[in-house]
Amino acid sequence: MFPQATIGAMIDEAPLQASEAGLVAARDGWFVVNVRDAAWVTSTTFGGACIFEGDAAPFADLGFTLAVVEPGQPSGLYHSESDQEDFLVLAGECLLLVEGQERRLRAWDFVHCPAGTEHIFVGAGDGRCLIFMAGARTGDKRTPSPRSDLALGHGAGAHETTSVPAEAYAPYRPWRPGRPPRWAGLPWA
Repeated sequence: MFPQATIGAMIDEAPLQASEAGLVAARDGWFVVNVRDAAWVTSTTFGGACIFEGDAAPFADLGFTLAVVEPGQPSGLYHSESDQEDFLVLAGECLLLVEGQERRLRAWDFVHCPAGTEHIFVGAGDGRCLIFMAGARTGDKRTPSPRSDLALGHGAGAHETTSVPAEAYAPYRPWRPGRPPRWAGLPWA
């Protein structure tokens, strides 16, 4: 069940250190951080994202993001992953663009995407949407971004099909460290 080397081994607490984005783990180990204090990045195009991990101690098996998008704002570009991803809408409304279809979601809707599922979220409704995102990290790390007229119509599509994220995101300003706009209105602020 567990590798023999981990039985009885103590896992140390990872110290948190300040980065320009917020608090991140300085090394591998367990830690506790409040969303309010964790690392945040923002994009004028793609909203805000709490990323929980830092460059010094990336999560090897699972990735987690808390996304904040405004109405009409995508959380990224339409793509698929080489691993499973799952999503839970915590507040607000959004559109799920998935496999060429559009689905309206609201708080407490759960989305499961097996590996290879094309998808992205776009804020909808009258206010911000909060989405908890989790994804496995065992595959080959490909992130194909297909050209999709549906996604392009929502400002969430790559202009040309590519499997290189830097190519897909080249026309957009890069993510920057910092909290999303209207921080004071978020539940943890």
